[in-house]
Amino acid sequence: MGGESVYPEDLKYSREHEWARVAGATMRIGITSYAQEALGDIVYVSLPEVGEPVRAGEPFGEVESTKSVSDVYAPASGEVVARNEALDGSPELLNSDPYGDGWLIEVAVSDPSTLDELLDAAAYKEHVKGS
Repeated sequence: MGGESVYPEDLKYSREHEWARVAGATMRIGITSYAQEALGDIVYVSLPEVGEPVRAGEPFGEVESTKSVSDVYAPASGEVVARNEALDGSPELLNSDPYGDGWLIEVAVSDPSTLDELLDAAAYKEHVKGS
């Protein structure tokens, strides 16, 4: 196996193993390398449409692997402004490039102060160790 998971320092993390790349009041969301390793080979991704609301801590989609189906949770509330259409034909991007081409959705965050509750890379590493 590839060994240790990678957690880029410039991202925020949720306890449910999502990452958020924040740019102003917009955040791009994906799943962490830890999550994609735990899931195994990803075969299908279900995402909300542009314009749909997402709520912090609630599921907004599903990731299906050869082993299981897992909900993906929103790190913050807001409205979907983009979805990664490439995943429709290539769900394995979540495995090969979880922090790049394997992103899930972009959200216009309704309350940016809630992003302060997310974990930084060091805190997320500790969280993963304990799970």
